[in-house]
Amino acid sequence: MTYDLYYWTTPNGHKVTMFLEETGLNYQLVPVNISIGDQFKADFLKIAPNNRIPALVDHAPQGGGEPISIFESGAILWYLGEKTGYFLSKDIRQRTETLQWLFWQMGGLGPMAGQNHHFVQYAPERIPYAMTRYINETNRLYGVLNKRLADRQFVAGNDYTIADMAIYPWIVPHERQQQNLADFPHLQRWFKEIAARPATVNAYARAKDINSAPTVTEESKKILFGQRAN
Repeated sequence: MTYDLYYWTTPNGHKVTMFLEETGLNYQLVPVNISIGDQFKADFLKIAPNNRIPALVDHAPQGGGEPISIFESGAILWYLGEKTGYFLSKDIRQRTETLQWLFWQMGGLGPMAGQNHHFVQYAPERIPYAMTRYINETNRLYGVLNKRLADRQFVAGNDYTIADMAIYPWIVPHERQQQNLADFPHLQRWFKEIAARPATVNAYARAKDINSAPTVTEESKKILFGQRAN
């Protein structure tokens, strides 16, 4: 296989499988079950020092030589777009639009929705201020995206890009985030269009093959949420 994708069934994992399924690139999934601590194994930490999925190993990098490993989902999408020429335009304006919305997801939607998930779904105590804070901030970000999509098909214009792939998986759990897509009609139109793409369907089907019944147990919460520096 040209690519090894170290993966688990999270929004950040889905981003990369969406790209790989869209392009038909030759890849192998390497499951990293974050609920049982696979992300702390020495072999994984060699390629993902932040002990987070996903991570990618390219066994056939441009120019040859040793394999290249990449961690951080946004960096992986950028790398794949650069290497393959797919879903990342060479035109400076289109490229800039794509990258700034990729960074918007990495720096805004992902972290805020992630905190939403934590305090609403997993926190051991209900903290109303924290829950309201992150539900509202997620709502604000949905509003930003809805306005952006009011006059264009995709977030960077009329072409589907790595920015759309980065954002979409973080909208999939909208109900868990206490958001109603009907309140955001342009976002809802975009969401349905991406959900219907064959590559999206295939990416999420692969996730079900690996993790058919996602659960977060009390023990896995300790692994996922109790980390400190060693």
